Amino acid sequence: MTAGALATAWLRGLGSREPTARWRLFVFPHAGAGASAYRLAPYLPDTVEVCTVQLPGRENRFAEPALTSMDDAVTALAPLIADHTDLPYAFFGHSMGSLIAFETARGLRALGTRLPDRLFLSGMRAPGLPDRDPRHTLPDDELLATSEFDGVDPELQELLLPLLRADLTLCETYTHRAEAPLPCPLTVLAGSDDDSVDRTELADWGEHTSADFELHLFPDAPHLYVRGAERQLAETIMRTFPEQG
Repeated sequence: MTAGALATAWLRGLGSREPTARWRLFVFPHAGAGASAYRLAPYLPDTVEVCTVQLPGRENRFAEPALTSMDDAVTALAPLIADHTDLPYAFFGHSMGSLIAFETARGLRALGTRLPDRLFLSGMRAPGLPDRDPRHTLPDDELLATSEFDGVDPELQELLLPLLRADLTLCETYTHRAEAPLPCPLTVLAGSDDDSVDRTELADWGEHTSADFELHLFPDAPHLYVRGAERQLAETIMRTFPEQG
């Protein structure tokens, strides 16, 4: 696979807004989700190119084995993104995606490349805090009862179960390694009714930046508020991201 084909396999939407793009937003989906689960581009101006990470094991990459290691994800993603930092850019990650986005930013720092202008990290406790309720070793029937499968056809649930288990393994076996705080500003987001994380766990992200830190809660919203709240999310991102460029 050529370098260009590899980049577009991992980064859906890359090059989609040439020549109008002045910024890029890299989106990191939650556990069990593929790139098509996030439809932010219609709610953002043509000056923002949205590149959604497509991890192996989902959608058009369904035949590839899903990753179960954070290190493997970062090793793959950081060099690909480093090759596309010609424009000012930001990261948005939700739940699992927040951890991958954060660690990818640290991987980019290790590579010595341009860093994101801002990280938008959603629905996830700060790194280093213990898992409340690890799920990657749950029996199939209990894992199928989790919120990620709400509204999903039963036959599709069976197909997606190994993917969700792999994603949860990636998150729940992740070990945070102490490093200097990132120089990138952080905006931490969550639904006010998210029972998987509390305000203190969200606020602890502030320890991982030496720059500005903001915490924003979407009112009356659950953990997966990103489903159906794309307009509000895009507006929140636009209030702080482009001005950073």
